This record gives sequence, C-alpha cells and structure tokens, in this order.
Amino acid sequence: MDTARNSLGPRIAVVVSRYNATVTERLVDGALAAFGRRFPRDVPPPVVVEAPGAFELVVLARRLAGDFSGVVALGCVIRGETEHDRHIASAVANGLAAISVETGVPVTFGVLTVETSEQALERSGGSKGNKGADAMDALLDVLEVLQQLGAGSGGARIGAGRVPGDKGGGA
Repeated sequence: MDTARNSLGPRIAVVVSRYNATVTERLVDGALAAFGRRFPRDVPPPVVVEAPGAFELVVLARRLAGDFSGVVALGCVIRGETEHDRHIASAVANGLAAISVETGVPVTFGVLTVETSEQALERSGGSKGNKGADAMDALLDVLEVLQQLGAGSGGARIGAGRVPGDKGGGA
C-alpha cells in the first residue's frame, strides 16, 4: 500500500507554528474542521506536528512531504518594529513552495502575514474567515486534481470544481 494514502483517504499532515499560539490554534481548528466536512468520521484525521516558530515550518514540512499525501503549513507572522517579519514570511513562503516543486507533494500556505494581532484574529475564525480552513480546502482540491491527472482526463475538464474562498461574486 502507498504510505501516503490509506484505503479510506489521503494521509494529511498539518505543521503548525507554536508562536502566536492563540491564532495558530484557531487555524488548526479551522483546518481540521475543513477536513471533517470533506471526509467521513472513519477516515483518519490529519496528523498535527508542532514547530517552534514559522521559520521551522519549512524543515518539518519537507520531512513530512516524504510520508504524507500533502501538508498544510500554518503560522502567524505579525509585523513588528523592524523588517524581521518580512524576512521570515518570505523565507517561509519560498521554502514551502520549493518543497512542493522538489517533491511533487502539495504543501499549502496557511501562514498569516499581518500588520496586527487583530487582523490575525479576524483571519483565524473571525470576520475574514479562517485561513487554516482555506489552506486545507486548497490542499484537498489539489490532491483531487492530481488524482484526476493520474487517472487520465479523457479530454474532460480537470479541476476540483470550486475556488477556495470564492463566495461566488466573481473577480
């Protein structure tokens, strides 16, 4: 049996930064809820792995990409008095993208890069939705498309049939 997939569904890992835990725990809750909406209870839930901070998400996601169908990376980088946040956010975004390209395993970006803690709370289950849920939905959609590509499309349109976060209002 493929180690990245069991008979019930894909094996998913969620790697989450412990830094800004009030926010990142809400992101995890959103991601797990999104998974639960798409799979029955008998499908094993995602494995959650904690990272000390956002920067460490990359090395853990790389390791997990070898054992799982896909990885959701969650974190929260809040702007400070210096440019440190921008360097961290850039390194994490580039590192996670590189993992997907290098391994062929999708890694989705659920790392908030915000100006204030209020903005972070709005995007982790508040008025702006939950970006953890959006990242899980994006991962599951990509896995569905990859499965369709592997099965051959027969000339049909390939896609997950939805756009994460799209409320149907157009561009």
